[in-house]
Amino acid sequence: MYRLEEETEADWWEVEALYDLCFAPGRTALSSYRLREGVPTVASLCLVLRDAEGVLAAAIRYWPVEVGGQDALLLGPVAVHPTRQGEGLGALLITESLAAARRLGWERAMLVGDAPYYSRFGFHKLEGVEMPPPTNPERVLGIALVRDGWQGVQGAVTRANG
Repeated sequence: MYRLEEETEADWWEVEALYDLCFAPGRTALSSYRLREGVPTVASLCLVLRDAEGVLAAAIRYWPVEVGGQDALLLGPVAVHPTRQGEGLGALLITESLAAARRLGWERAMLVGDAPYYSRFGFHKLEGVEMPPPTNPERVLGIALVRDGWQGVQGAVTRANG
């Protein structure tokens, strides 16, 4: 039994510790982190899963970005504690948060990740969308949250202006 909750300020460092555990050292040096610096998360989409004892099992965060001047969501990081992997918790977080993003009126979301994993949620390789270097363009994926959400949206991914 897990509780799905919106991340709070009190959760911040515990979530950061989970990301440190799940990702390689130097994760904050990735280009996606340059897009997050000094920009608040989309708090209503940042979710945590806790077990019955209140132990953090998984977390997901979203950040606003712009692609060619158009608003978009940058999904990530999403992490599941190593002792809880294989239970579908990451899929639950992705599915629930994307549904919430649609309800909130977001038109598009993107991430940098593995197409074989994220394609099951509807993500596909984005053509003409340029993440800051040294991002591998094959790993730049997106999903339309409304019909034609990515239609005509191309260009550089930049930090949201706020």
